[in-house]
Amino acid sequence: PTPNPTPTPTPNPTPLLPIADLASFVATRTSWHALGEHVLARARWEATGRIGLRAADGGVATPHYGDDLRACITADGLVREQYGEAVTAPITALGAAAEFFSTPLGAPPDVYTPTTSFAADDTLTVDGAAANVLGVWFAFGNATLTRWRAERRDRDTPSLVQLWPEHFDLAVDLGDAERGTRANYGASPGDAQIAEPYLYVGPWDTTHLDDPFWNQSWGAALTYSALCAAPDPAVVAASFLAHGHARLTGA
Repeated sequence: PTPNPTPTPTPNPTPLLPIADLASFVATRTSWHALGEHVLARARWEATGRIGLRAADGGVATPHYGDDLRACITADGLVREQYGEAVTAPITALGAAAEFFSTPLGAPPDVYTPTTSFAADDTLTVDGAAANVLGVWFAFGNATLTRWRAERRDRDTPSLVQLWPEHFDLAVDLGDAERGTRANYGASPGDAQIAEPYLYVGPWDTTHLDDPFWNQSWGAALTYSALCAAPDPAVVAASFLAHGHARLTGA
């Protein structure tokens, strides 16, 4: 039977922004990614032995760690929070960012292989308009995935919604691994394969992806441009995740 799920729209108060220049966007995304996996994740790992990041405050942040510290990347630059006070700094280079957050520089050793590669003093390229797009995208993705997780909480044993620094995308996994229905549901800011941001459904078991819905070798992707063209991107995003789930479960 053809799945016919009825998704619950996700409230996303901030509309998606157009990508004015894709090359500038990719350069900015790569700089944020480098900061995430070489600085923010390292700061959290040094204090807690954990690396997961979160979408927060129009960007990406660690959860609070150590002595009520939090490290953030936003469209306004770097933000260091402690005891409710915030100090900001411009994004310039990885070494300067590590010094700002008082952390060693580099991915945590023997934890993951970093995807980005910059010398400590290489200039990080950040375009203001592109940074705003990234901030809005992570907020949109977080709202979408948080609502999706809540809808499936009692049935599919979902993980937390986290941003893994080496991939730099928000994701939650849920479903039954033994029955082949568990999958990663995520919001990527783009990568080497798909330059623009996209939502995705990535089944753990990819041996039976014989439906046109699965438009990637690893699963299905819904691009940023398709979402921006939709009358209500939140409804389309919720429908996409629900349809992926329905195809996996037959429900």
